[in-house]
This record gives sequence, structure tokens and C-alpha cells, in this order.
Amino acid sequence: MKQDRKITSRTFVLTAVIGSLLIMAILTVNTVWISNRMSAATEEAVSAVSSFYLEAMADRRAKTITNLISNSFDQMEKAVSFIAEEKVGSQEELRDALGKVKSLLGLNRFALVDANDVVYTQYTTYTGGSRHTFLSDGQLNDRIISTVSLYGSSKQLCLAIPTPGLSVMGQRFKACFVQFDIGYIVDLLAFDDQGRTHFALYSKTGANLSGTELGPVILKQNFFEAIKGVVSEEVREENYQNFANGAEGNLSFAFDGAQETLYYVPIQGTGWEMAVLIRESVIQDQIRDISEKNLENSRNMIIVTLVSALIFAAVLLLQIRNISRAKLEVEKETSRSFRMMANTDSMTGVRNKHAYSEDEAAINRMIKAGELEKLAVLVCDVNGLKIVNDTQGHAAGDQLIKDACALICRQFTHGSVYRIGGDEFAVLLEGKGYDSMLEVLAETNREIEANISKNAVVVSIGYSFLDRKDQQLRDVFERADQMMYERKKELKAMGAASRI
Repeated sequence: MKQDRKITSRTFVLTAVIGSLLIMAILTVNTVWISNRMSAATEEAVSAVSSFYLEAMADRRAKTITNLISNSFDQMEKAVSFIAEEKVGSQEELRDALGKVKSLLGLNRFALVDANDVVYTQYTTYTGGSRHTFLSDGQLNDRIISTVSLYGSSKQLCLAIPTPGLSVMGQRFKACFVQFDIGYIVDLLAFDDQGRTHFALYSKTGANLSGTELGPVILKQNFFEAIKGVVSEEVREENYQNFANGAEGNLSFAFDGAQETLYYVPIQGTGWEMAVLIRESVIQDQIRDISEKNLENSRNMIIVTLVSALIFAAVLLLQIRNISRAKLEVEKETSRSFRMMANTDSMTGVRNKHAYSEDEAAINRMIKAGELEKLAVLVCDVNGLKIVNDTQGHAAGDQLIKDACALICRQFTHGSVYRIGGDEFAVLLEGKGYDSMLEVLAETNREIEANISKNAVVVSIGYSFLDRKDQQLRDVFERADQMMYERKKELKAMGAASRI
């Protein structure tokens, strides 16, 4: 037997050593392979991530402008309807209506144009034929999106719609429009990206409309003038055609030892291009940091694995002892299960007479030592069991016992319930169950008396409290048992079935 244990321990040790070495070898090879693979894939990842990131940023900013334009057109139509319903009769009333449009709809630079190209704003009027292209180009039949220059260099986005059927102050008005400063639009586009990207708005000819810098090479210059000498003429021409045709595109070039990558998308209806640029070194540094952290984690993993292997070997050496302990616990649990089965009534699931006897012995020791002061005993007997067995069969009798047990358990939830005979139950009450016993018993008796007329379960219950003169639990039980028989007589007089 000793030889068998020695062989088993040696087998465990050998398994631990071989398993630990195998795991360490696999992790080491895997770490070296991952390191080489990461270095080779970093450059590819930088390019892919840059393109994806820039495209998303450009689309996001272009969508912001598109939403601004769409929402503004909707608000302009609402403003026209509002002014038409106001029944304006004078310029003062018109200016007041335009002020309401500004406060209600958020159209700060909303204006109306009459048939003579006179522009009406909240504060002034002026002739707009020479100042607004959409008026000088002829009849306005649809929505117009245009870029205008004011005061030499200030650029604005102008949105105009025709207003057929609009009559104000007795004269026809043919259009309305709003203007947005490019600076306002730039503020909308200035998302918080911690300075990783640069963006700018361009006209079809490459003119910088937003006044923002697109990286350290292009800056605020004309897009195509800035990339001269940086990219080939063929690439420059390709991008020039993309701008002219309102197409999207991308461009990469090296500057000052770093790779610059930009992406541009058209903004529908404006003739603008939204360009976003990122220095690939930003992403490269981030990816390199991630790669180095992964490598460091891999090295740490090897160390942890070595320690784990040693622990694993020690754990295996303890397996025999643990198995022995586990077997012992199983045996104890089995013993407890058998004991529980031995102390449980198979029909009702409450404790049986054997369990009562064990608890009685423990209580008698406490009584003798003076350690128990409050204890109540209930003795319960099921009425009419013999009659039910004789007339309806033992299955019905068994059900009557179960119903009686359920009633007792439901009422005396703070007590220990025992089935001590065929139709006899005992309940031991301490603590909260002791304090509320009389109140609960009164309620139980009311339910039992009501059951007589319903032909439901009837239980005769007697009780008694522990007295100082009592030497053992049996003394209390006998007083409760005597009261139970007196109660059985009372219930019989009320019409309950009984063998008495």
C-alpha cells in the first residue's frame, strides 16, 4: 500500500514538471512570434487606421454641415408660413415679425426679398440685386445654396428659397434667405479630438473658406498651391479634378520625417470639400505603445507562468491529501443525509418521533442545568382519522394527516413541528414563537372551528408552559396532552368527528 502511494506521488511530480515546461515553451515561442508579427504589422495598421479614422472624421463633419443646411431650410419654410399668418400691414410690423422669427426659430439672419429685389431684415432694408448672386441670376425656382463674400474677406454661407404666393404689406415677396458666417460653422465642426487632427473647408478651386490650418504644410493656403512640390503633378491634377467634380479622395505625403495623410469629402449642394488631416506618427506612436505594452504583458505572463508552474506542482503533491479529505467530507455528508432521513417523517416532511426524542434529551439536560426558562409545548391530534380510514380508505387518511400538518406548520412558523404518532403532532416553541403562542393559537382555533362546518381538517390542540417545578420535558408534555383531550371533547360537542 505504501509503494502504491509513492508511485502515485512520483507520477504527479513528473506530470507537474513536464506540464510546466511545456506551457513555458509554448508561451515563449508564442511571445517571440507575436513580437515579430506586431512589428511587421504596425506600418500596415497605421495606414489602415489613418484612412478609416480620417474618413469617419470627414464624414462626421460633412454630415454636421448637411444637417445645418437641411434644418435651416425647414425653419425658413416655417418662418414664411408664420409671417403669412401674421397679416403684416407695415414695415414696423414686418420687423417685429422678423424679430419673432429670430427668437422662435433661431434664424438670426433671416430676410425677405420683394419683387423689386428690396431686402427686408429685422433692422433695415436695402437693394439686394447686386449683393446677392441668387437675385441677379434671374428667376428663383428652387432652393439655392451659395457662398458669398462680404467686406472683402468675410465669407458666408447663403441659403435661399422662393416664396410664391407670399404677400406682405400689400405687395408680393418672391424669396427669403439666411446667411451663416463660416466662423460659426467652424465652431460647430471643432470636435474635441485632443489636437490629433486638422480640418479645413475648401472651394472647388482649393481656396480655404474656413480660415483653419490643415497641418504644418498646407496651413491656410490654397490647397493646390500648397501641395506643389510635395506630391507629383499627376497626383495634384487628380485631386484637382476631384475637387472640381465634387468627388471624395485622399492624399499622403512625407514632411519633416513624418507621414501626413488627409481625406476629403464633398458637402452636398455647397460646392465645398471637407478635408481632414492627421499625422500618421500620432497613430504610429499609439500603436507602438500598445505593441510594447503587449510585449511587456507577454514577458510578465512568462514569469507568472513559471511561478504558476511551481505552484501547480505543489498543488499536485497535495492532491492525494485533498482527495482523502474530500472522501472524508463525502462520508460526513452522507452521514448527515442519513441522519436527516432518520429524523424526517417521510409522509409529511416534518421531524419524526426519533428527532423529538433526541431534542427531548437535549432539553432535559438544559432544564436540569437551569439554562432554559421559556418553553411551550403544543400537543396536536387529528380528529376523525379512523373514520376517514374506514369510510374513504387509507389514502384519504394519509391526505388528512398531510393537511393537518400543513395547517400546523402554516400557523406555528416559529416553532419546531414533530409527528410523534399516526395522527399526533408536537410543537416546541421558544423565543418569538413562545411570545406569540397564545395569539397564534387563538387564531388557529378559530380556523379549526370554522372547518367543522366545511368538513375540512380539524385538529385538537392542547398546550402547556415550562414551570420551575418541572424536572423534564415530559412533565410539560403531559399537561399539554391532557388539555388536548379536553379540547377534543369541546370540538366533538361542536360537531367534529372524534373517536372519543
